[in-house]
Amino acid sequence: MSTIEIKVPDIGNYHDVPVIELLVKPGDAVKKDQGLVTLESDKATMEVPAPAAGVVRELRVKLGDAVSEGVVIALLETVAATTAAAPAATASKTASANAAIPVPPPAATATPTASSSGRTADVDCQLLVLGAGPGGYSAAFRAADLGLDVVLVERYPALGGVCLNVGCIPSKALLHTAAVIDEAAAMAAHGVRFGAPALDLDLLRAFKDGVVGKLTAGLAGMARQRKVRVLQGAGTFVSAHELEIASAGGSRRVSFAQAIIAAGSQPVKLPGFPWDDPRVMDSTDALALKDIPKSLLVVGGGIIGLEMACVYAALGSAVTVVELADQLMPGADPDLVKPLAQRLGKRLAGIHLRTKVIEAKAQKNGIAVLFDGESKPATTLFDRVLVSVGRTPNGQRVGAAAAGVAVDARGYIKVDAQMRSNVPHIFAIGDIVGNPMLAHKATHEGHVAAEVAAGRKRAFEARVIPSVAYTDPEIAWVGLTEQQAQAQGLAIGVGKFPWAASGRAIGIDRTEGFTKLLFDETTHRIVGAGIVGPHAGDLIAELALAIEMGAEAADIALTIHPHPTLSESVGLAAEVYEGTVTDLYLPKRK
Repeated sequence: MSTIEIKVPDIGNYHDVPVIELLVKPGDAVKKDQGLVTLESDKATMEVPAPAAGVVRELRVKLGDAVSEGVVIALLETVAATTAAAPAATASKTASANAAIPVPPPAATATPTASSSGRTADVDCQLLVLGAGPGGYSAAFRAADLGLDVVLVERYPALGGVCLNVGCIPSKALLHTAAVIDEAAAMAAHGVRFGAPALDLDLLRAFKDGVVGKLTAGLAGMARQRKVRVLQGAGTFVSAHELEIASAGGSRRVSFAQAIIAAGSQPVKLPGFPWDDPRVMDSTDALALKDIPKSLLVVGGGIIGLEMACVYAALGSAVTVVELADQLMPGADPDLVKPLAQRLGKRLAGIHLRTKVIEAKAQKNGIAVLFDGESKPATTLFDRVLVSVGRTPNGQRVGAAAAGVAVDARGYIKVDAQMRSNVPHIFAIGDIVGNPMLAHKATHEGHVAAEVAAGRKRAFEARVIPSVAYTDPEIAWVGLTEQQAQAQGLAIGVGKFPWAASGRAIGIDRTEGFTKLLFDETTHRIVGAGIVGPHAGDLIAELALAIEMGAEAADIALTIHPHPTLSESVGLAAEVYEGTVTDLYLPKRK
């Protein structure tokens, strides 16, 4: 037995590199090449490994210390005397493609190593990504592109997570179908009549599933091209460096140096509903499209509930919506929601605000529902009930506590701007880190987490994140709403252009919409925007970019938009604010 000093090895031309993680504590037994501390330069993150097996007797550094080559970080009592010098720091944990410290290319398959639990891992990797939704697969692919050996774990049989398999993508396929049905019916007023739609649910499901299949097959191909190893099953952390994967074929243990938790969320299941009855559905069940009920109750007037209300109403169901709040789509400005509410009011069996379900019972002839509130539906018996009142994060379902990751009572994991949890080598992204629960937010967070894991200096600093409801009409907003601006006491000016004055909107007989821009009255910079009407979700991206770039009203107004398009309503709304619009006659601004 002998005691040796472990020093910071040659780390290139870097000095005063911060210690960002302590991987061991005094008294820990370590194996040869096991990481002791993690350092982070502006080019790479690296572990300082143990030169031999032994017991850590003393740590000479603490979190936040700045160290350079030759600084003693620990005292190690070795199993046998050794004269070997401490090896160069490896970047097996993370490294960027242009890191000053070279990283050997990952092997096609990693050699299993003993894990912190003492059990030999079945799979070993540099980076584990738990969850293959838009955030998870984006993180895995980006990390692989940067040279890391990545394992991607997904509970669904195909990549894509909830969004692609049972969420965003299949719902948009069905919403497209609903839009075609509605547009065909609307053409009767213009002299073009079609027969009543004849539904073939098998073919419609096949279309929806085909859309999903094309995308999942594409993801599987990209995973193979990037040599990302995909493991199917439900993953649960068992230690800070291990994940257990349970599947129909048994369980496997993965040992990892770093991990990204992208485990997403699941629909909230309100108590008081007979969830064991298949006639009570969540959003996943609704997208399965098992049949078209004659009557459907949608509990929750948020985005998901209203999207499915549009689908089922177009397919022939008498749809009733109940919402506890005083408006549909709480969180959006009321004026944006008004055109949607008016249109749905003509198409649905009923919309009831400030109303809640207090009891639901399964009967042979349907689901009997008891309501309470200001506007109770006359009908109390429904063929099916869709409960769509939000989603809850899966933080409590992945064993994060076993890895030392702090999870709050609601299931959220708190992260910093680099997407790191309280355990520095474990990141979290997407729904599990907080609202808004949107796929496009998760994708960008996934890129940040992957790049930080690969040693790059990155942070998630999005000014705004757009929201879209793919209802008919669509509603999209980004940045501050008028309600938020008022609550914050901000002085804002509004430029609103009604689509009733848009040649394109008139040509497609959809004049109920408008485009609204919010500007800071002091700087004239855009701080928020909302659009309601067909293709609002496609139009909102320009305004998200405008806010990110700090555009002023004149920048938008003087940008030449093509005519006649719906997009020119953006420039015209800015002209309204500037007082230069000629497509409307408005009193001069004081």
